[in-house]
Amino acid sequence: MTLRTLALLALIATPAAADEIWVTNERDDTISVIDADTLQVTRTINVGERPRGITFAHDYSVVYVCASASNAVQVIDPDTGEILHDLPSGEDPEQFVLHPDGKHLYIANEDDAITTVVDVESRTVVAQISVGIEPEGMAVSPDGKTVITTSETTNMAHWIDTQTQTIYANTLVDSRPRDANFVKNGAELWVSSEIGGTVTVFDTADQTELSKIRFEIPGVLPELIQPVGFVLTGDEKTAFVALGPANHVAVVNADTYEVERYILAGRRVWHMAFDADETRLFTTNGVSSDVTVIDVADEAAETTIAVGRFPWGAALRVTD
Repeated sequence: MTLRTLALLALIATPAAADEIWVTNERDDTISVIDADTLQVTRTINVGERPRGITFAHDYSVVYVCASASNAVQVIDPDTGEILHDLPSGEDPEQFVLHPDGKHLYIANEDDAITTVVDVESRTVVAQISVGIEPEGMAVSPDGKTVITTSETTNMAHWIDTQTQTIYANTLVDSRPRDANFVKNGAELWVSSEIGGTVTVFDTADQTELSKIRFEIPGVLPELIQPVGFVLTGDEKTAFVALGPANHVAVVNADTYEVERYILAGRRVWHMAFDADETRLFTTNGVSSDVTVIDVADEAAETTIAVGRFPWGAALRVTD
């Protein structure tokens, strides 16, 4: 048998690496890496203080993590878990969004009421944009022309022109907006409001309100129903909304804006990430320090995975 044949056989026999779900644990200063197939934690990576927001480069070559209490965005090699370098981020970075160009990070600086724009290649600050008090949620339109920052105390979504790095509109939402996403190829903007208990839907063409999604769970006090993170399926037909201390995820019809179902999750369900084929949804449950795995087709919890203390953010890493 030739060496070439042996090499080919070895290649065939080597199983493909499984995709991963990366979870930030804000009390442990770690990231838990979950094998998306076996549902086991395979690695625990030490990072800066109070990690929260997490996102991968578009090609998954690096992962960006908001180390909020370290006042830095850390850039990590996902293969080795090594922190390659820090990016300048402004005070208390909480969430961020990577522009479609893969070059610019837009970062919400909670303590400074600023959105910081960082060039990840030159590692320099491009702009700092004054926004409302306690900015948190971040979103970028599919065409890259608009970035949204939500401000928790000002109760606004701020619409930023990425060409001029200036705000061109401000829209009021309900109390304590947390997360934002562009929906339906950028035609709509959804914003969750934690204390207001709603998700507001805007027409992006003129920033007018299209709808307001409300939630009601039998046996759960209304003040505990606090929408935070949410994700939509690839066809944008269904939204899953984390409801914080209500310990449930709402399933919403994205066309009618009607709530179709509630799924019981862990305590203080916060953010979520799909696996690559959207058969499973992984939720971070801060108070119970675990991740709930939801079967998307059945719209039911499948299992629970213990992670670090107070898991916050979640992101999919595609490995092939």
